[in-house]
Amino acid sequence: MGEQPIYSTRAHIFQIDPNTKKNWMPTSKHAVTVSYFYDSTRNVYRIISLDGSKAIINSTITPNMTFTKTSHKFGQWADSRANTVYGLGFSSEHHLAKFADKFSEYKEAARMAKEKSLEKMELASSPSQESPADIHSPLTPPVTADFCRINGTGDDVTLSDVSPNSMLQSDLSPTTPTLAHSPTTNKHWEAELAALKSNNAKLTAALLESTANVKQWKQQLAAYQEEAERLHKRVSELESQSSQTNVIKSQKTELNQTIEELECTLKAKEEEMVRLKEEVENAKQLQTQKDELTKKLEETDLRNKEFEEQLADLEQRLESSQVDQENLRKNLKTLLEILDGKIFELTELRDNLAKLIEDS
Repeated sequence: MGEQPIYSTRAHIFQIDPNTKKNWMPTSKHAVTVSYFYDSTRNVYRIISLDGSKAIINSTITPNMTFTKTSHKFGQWADSRANTVYGLGFSSEHHLAKFADKFSEYKEAARMAKEKSLEKMELASSPSQESPADIHSPLTPPVTADFCRINGTGDDVTLSDVSPNSMLQSDLSPTTPTLAHSPTTNKHWEAELAALKSNNAKLTAALLESTANVKQWKQQLAAYQEEAERLHKRVSELESQSSQTNVIKSQKTELNQTIEELECTLKAKEEEMVRLKEEVENAKQLQTQKDELTKKLEETDLRNKEFEEQLADLEQRLESSQVDQENLRKNLKTLLEILDGKIFELTELRDNLAKLIEDS
């Protein structure tokens, strides 16, 4: 699977000044992502941070590393391979504590992985440390000093000087007369011969493997020696600077105070940015509401104009209706007067007719 990120956070990154070994130098202009990576193929934990395409932290976690909290939001650790000290400034104490816990957890995992690797190396080297003469077939008794004599010369040899082939010859030579006498003994020694050949092949493979391991260990030993020399030089440099401990402490205190002030300023700026963002959001909402109200006002104005036009039309209709009603009233009045005259005339006519009827 290769390297995979297993934990990430954001922090401001600093490195110790390589010239003065006292002052912190910021390596990022703003907070960047800092991640723990795990390489499953090599069983290695690393701290990696990128600023764009540039790697500003590439630190392999080793069991002898220590992450130190120098304030409630700042922590640091020394990387002997990179010959520098890294510092991280976090936005809160919680993030610092979380990062420190992960550092301790992965450092312990690196320690256990190293111990397992050493155990595997010891197991791999154990066959090469055994003498070939110490390994014998389960079909034969253990080899004694009296048995380790070659060609009947009577000269004693140590077990480490006897190769598997010479041991095979010395095992076979005393039994040669016996092989001719008994088929059972013949089969027994054929099985013994096969077992010895198998042991010989295993010992040869173990010898080759141990040779390869020795070369690898020599390379690792050389690398460890170089690392030890570099660490000795580093210790000498630190010892030469021990006379300036008080100055360093005072500068460290001032630097911590400056960092705390900067963190407070940064926190205030962040709060101000949050407040400004809220105000911008509110302004956007107010602008949206204003646009909506303006649109509604325009629609209301249009409706008012339409209502005014309708009202004017209704007023005109009302006036014309009133004129028509007045004319109708006048016409009705005239008709009533005419009707009254007609009714009077009819009354007189009825009276006259009644008189005529009575007279007749």
